[in-house]
Amino acid sequence: MSIIWTILIGFVVGLIARAVKPGDDSAGFIVTTVIGILGSVVATYLGQAMGWYAAGQPASFIASVLGAIVLLVLWGLIRKKT
Repeated sequence: MSIIWTILIGFVVGLIARAVKPGDDSAGFIVTTVIGILGSVVATYLGQAMGWYAAGQPASFIASVLGAIVLLVLWGLIRKKT
C-alpha cells in the first residue's frame, strides 16, 4: 500500500511542480509521476546530507515540489539538446 501512496503523492508533486514552473512542459502522466517521485527522493537525500532531516525522515511536501522543479528544469535542458 505504501508504494501506491508514493506513486499518488509523486504524481501530485509532479503536477504542482509543472504548474509552478513556467514554460511548456509536454510531459505525459508517467514522466510527471516519475519526476515527482524522484523530486521527493532528491529532496529527502539532499535534506539528510545537509542535516535538515534525520535518517529515515521524509522530506516535506514543499521540499519535494522544489526537488521536482529542479528535475523539471534539468529534464527541459536534456530534451532541448536532443
